[in-house]
Amino acid sequence: MAIDAAKLHQEAIVIDAVCPLLRGQKYTDWYIEGGVTIAAPSVGALDGIDVTMRSVAAWKAFIQRNSGNAGKVTQVSSVKEMRQAKKDGRLGLLFHFQGTDPMEDDLDMVHAYKDLGVGVVQLCYNVRNRVGDGADERQDSGLSYFGVEMIRKMNEARVIVDVAHTGIKTSFDALDVSERPVICSHGNPRAVKDSYRNLPDDLMKAIAQQGGVIGMVGFPAFVADDPAPTLDQFIDHISYTVDLVGADHVGLGIDYYNGQYLVMPDDQAKAYYDARIKSGKWRPGTYPPPPHKYPEGIETPRTLQKLTQRMVERGFSAEDTGKVLGENWLRVYEQVWGI
Repeated sequence: MAIDAAKLHQEAIVIDAVCPLLRGQKYTDWYIEGGVTIAAPSVGALDGIDVTMRSVAAWKAFIQRNSGNAGKVTQVSSVKEMRQAKKDGRLGLLFHFQGTDPMEDDLDMVHAYKDLGVGVVQLCYNVRNRVGDGADERQDSGLSYFGVEMIRKMNEARVIVDVAHTGIKTSFDALDVSERPVICSHGNPRAVKDSYRNLPDDLMKAIAQQGGVIGMVGFPAFVADDPAPTLDQFIDHISYTVDLVGADHVGLGIDYYNGQYLVMPDDQAKAYYDARIKSGKWRPGTYPPPPHKYPEGIETPRTLQKLTQRMVERGFSAEDTGKVLGENWLRVYEQVWGI
């Protein structure tokens, strides 16, 4: 019997595990239009406690304003709440940090942020920090002693360890230290597109063997050499990773962001890009200049239904498609959070 892709997408719990496009509380309607159930805004990254707490407070206020009887969004910090968001037809917002700088040197902040709903924390963002080395550092020395204690504290608080943007040795060290599954919220197989930001096969296998999930990312430089990748080129990453580690360990972390094509005008996007290059957060060899065009057909989250349609056309079963769309994330969330 032929799979009804539209129905499959409509009934699935669709999770995009990293959503910096939502920075500033914009574009929630785009995720709703694309049939997304759970989106993970980057509420913290390279800032310290003061700036990050203000960001979390602003998000809390936004959710309070928009989650009443007629509201479209709700905060989620458990799988039960995620399933309820789907039932209620609301966009669930999962707080995510792209880096451990928001903790500064205070490990007690892990519990404090968890109490506020921060359920997933990425160790590094490209560069070296107190925890370890980022994916775009010249050398990768692995976890620091502070990083070891950070992961132990995250395990204790039931915060998910995320190795996206993190150096390979530092990521393997994290897997060795963590007693709970480790994820990569957004990173593609390096074997399909060679980039420092993508993952080698052995790291993907290690994440899967520990029960984790790897989210496929749509940033064009991590998908293909073509600056305007096709939807099939994006799905090639899904297919390769499913073949390598199994359909139970692949998800979506598309990483739509506010400087991309169709969101920010080209001149502003170039200024935004130049500022990131100057700051050292991005290197030109890894991050080419804009326009940054996400895969054709899913250029923004408004049309994510097309991803489901094309996966079905490419021969993915309904079960495996549902796993990639969100069920795999649900499993690891429940396993680490316990709720």
